[in-house]
Amino acid sequence: MSVIKRGNQWCLRRRVPVEFQQIESRSEVWISLKTDSRRLACEKAPAVWNEQVAAWKARLSGHDDDAVKHFEAVQDLASAKGVRYMPLDQVVQLPIDTLLDRIETIANRDQRPDLLEAAAVLGTKQPPALTVTQALEAYWTLAKDKTFGKSEDQKRRWENPRKKAVRNFVSVVGDKPMNHITADDMLEFRGYWQERIEIGGLTANSANKDLIHLGEVLKTVNKMKRLGLDLPLDGLAFKEGEKSERPPFSDDWIRTKLLRPDALMTLNPEARAIFLGMVNTGYRPSEAACAAPRQFCLEAEIPHMVIAPREGRAIKNKNSKRVIPLVGVSLDAMRAFPDGFPTYRDSDATLSSTVNKYLRAHGLMESEQHVMYSLRHSFEDRLLRAGVDDRVRRDLMGHSLNRERYGQGGGLAFKAEMVQRIAF
Repeated sequence: MSVIKRGNQWCLRRRVPVEFQQIESRSEVWISLKTDSRRLACEKAPAVWNEQVAAWKARLSGHDDDAVKHFEAVQDLASAKGVRYMPLDQVVQLPIDTLLDRIETIANRDQRPDLLEAAAVLGTKQPPALTVTQALEAYWTLAKDKTFGKSEDQKRRWENPRKKAVRNFVSVVGDKPMNHITADDMLEFRGYWQERIEIGGLTANSANKDLIHLGEVLKTVNKMKRLGLDLPLDGLAFKEGEKSERPPFSDDWIRTKLLRPDALMTLNPEARAIFLGMVNTGYRPSEAACAAPRQFCLEAEIPHMVIAPREGRAIKNKNSKRVIPLVGVSLDAMRAFPDGFPTYRDSDATLSSTVNKYLRAHGLMESEQHVMYSLRHSFEDRLLRAGVDDRVRRDLMGHSLNRERYGQGGGLAFKAEMVQRIAF
């Protein structure tokens, strides 16, 4: 790399690397370092050269036939020229001095402007016509941060509703380019869901989830790829009725039905232990099913379970992280599986359905509305009736407190004493 003085200014002089000769007609380049100080010129030269290489790389990508890659290359080239890519209709609104600064960054070759650089800094390159299914494929990479810490099973369950929403939209409207999606298209998709609600017995909640997931995919791709599209996604949600609450199992039902010695004998042992573990903990089934062996502290002075994220497995939210005491039938159930539940550790998707089917088949559901999760509601109800402090209840359940948490909420021994009051 040579730093040479031309007139009063120092310049960088260097041969064009072979890999860029197909898009650079010069065999060597002279780049002004815009200083009359040799010391400053030597300091600036490496960064200036790196910017030039970045610009060449962007131009090289711009020769790709893939429309998406070509557009991204134009955006990268704009960045390499020191400006942010903006579509033409925004560029023409810039102050005249700013616009002239942009124009001055365009290189000239034999008294002619470089057309690719002109497209990059003046915004004349149109965004690619990504179809909805292509947008979904792009979304997985753009939203990768949303899957950090999730297991393969959690990723699958996160991906599936988004795939379903796109699949439903395409089945109704077609696999249209994003920039061709109209308000009528979205109303047609909403009409499809309205018919399913009226005739098919589906809920507004199901429809809204589809609309939310589809909107999330399209908005993310539009934003992250800087497509600048005005997507007609607002005002489509259905009004939801009052959310139905799952009833708790009554104390008498738990005592005389669920804890009857032979009641759960033929349920698979791991599912049985997880279910019984809920009785005196109120944990979410997945919190026990997916826990690692080290999270079961059964030989501690106060036996307990640590609910926390582990490698490859996230938990619901930050409030879910907690330590819960194990007492009564729940402690007995955990002692049968001190290393946890290998059947469900990496995939608990079938756990609830397995338990719910068993309980219904054996007459162990208190009503048609009851499910496995009703044990969690029962636990909280029993704590409430026993007069356990709101802070302690929320700590045990993994709920938010709606204020700053101070101290340890009484500590593990105190919580064990509170749970022992209502334990089976």
